[in-house]
Amino acid sequence: MDLYIIRHAIAEKRDAARWPDDSQRPLTDRGRTRFRAVAALLGEVAPDLDVLLSSGFARAWETAEIVSEIAGWPAPKRAEAMELGSSQEMCEAIAAHDRAPSVAVVGHEPCLSELVSYLLTGDDAAVEMDFKKGAAAFLSLPGRPAPGDALLTWVLTPRLARALA
Repeated sequence: MDLYIIRHAIAEKRDAARWPDDSQRPLTDRGRTRFRAVAALLGEVAPDLDVLLSSGFARAWETAEIVSEIAGWPAPKRAEAMELGSSQEMCEAIAAHDRAPSVAVVGHEPCLSELVSYLLTGDDAAVEMDFKKGAAAFLSLPGRPAPGDALLTWVLTPRLARALA
């Protein structure tokens, strides 16, 4: 399985007065604009993505909608495990689509870095990763997602995406 892991783009700062429920905090205009470059490159490297899973939090969902539109990927499906779930829960959500050759997930930190570490080593904390907002990582899996089975092929930051555009 080809697995693309995407952190939501730049979101508004936490503000309990504006968003008493932090899950409703949206992306900034800058976040939307910067992520479009990442989304365009993702569409080039993975034009035929099969499944797009996303946290239902506004900032992640918006990010998923942008990549769906720009890259031509399928519409996102909500996966509650991407809403700050454990690595095992996220793996189970991905594994539910194990017949799909390629899956992308959109979520949050620190969960996504922990997921990458878990898939690479079997330990959530073995690999430290500075997963920037709007960044994407590509992992290759020999089959169903399992701890320690993944190979990290690349990481794409928004700055690199803009430089390559």
